[in-house]
Amino acid sequence: MTNSSEKLYIKNMVCDRCSMVVRQELAKLGIEPLSVTLGEVQLAEQLNSEQRQQIRQSMQAVGFELIDDKRSKTIEQIKNAIIDLVHNNKRLNSNLSEYLATQIGRDYAYQSHLFSDIEGTTIEQYFIHQKIEKVKELLVYDELTLSQIAYSLDYSSVAHLSNQFKKVTGLTPSHFKKIGDKRRTPIDRV
Repeated sequence: MTNSSEKLYIKNMVCDRCSMVVRQELAKLGIEPLSVTLGEVQLAEQLNSEQRQQIRQSMQAVGFELIDDKRSKTIEQIKNAIIDLVHNNKRLNSNLSEYLATQIGRDYAYQSHLFSDIEGTTIEQYFIHQKIEKVKELLVYDELTLSQIAYSLDYSSVAHLSNQFKKVTGLTPSHFKKIGDKRRTPIDRV
């Protein structure tokens, strides 16, 4: 990365479709990013204040938010790392705290304290809620058994998944499966 490059952080950018929309919006403004990943856009050059304002307005028009302060950027990086981990079927080779420390490049204790202060919940609870949303999605698709779902999301057992699911949703996985996707929560609202 050269000194003239710039990285933008964008809130609510939680899926590949979101990345596509961001690319399209930037193209409308005549800006070609080097890369677009969950919550981040890498540009070849620094933006001037007019370009930044145009991007801010363009992103707001499609439901995203350009993030400027460092604390909010860190929170968004944490959320995006967890979303990527859970919803893109990645497996943890270590524990969550080590994974996030590596992904974010900041001490986990700092991340944990900051996340709790700003979000009003712990990183672990956010992680659990993301996993439960993924379980809901997989139950609605009805392609995997509960045992396969538990394995794919690194639960130690079906019982552990079922207990956590009931604690979060108030329903058993089988009851949720019967009522369908009416109780699912969009990823960016978890």
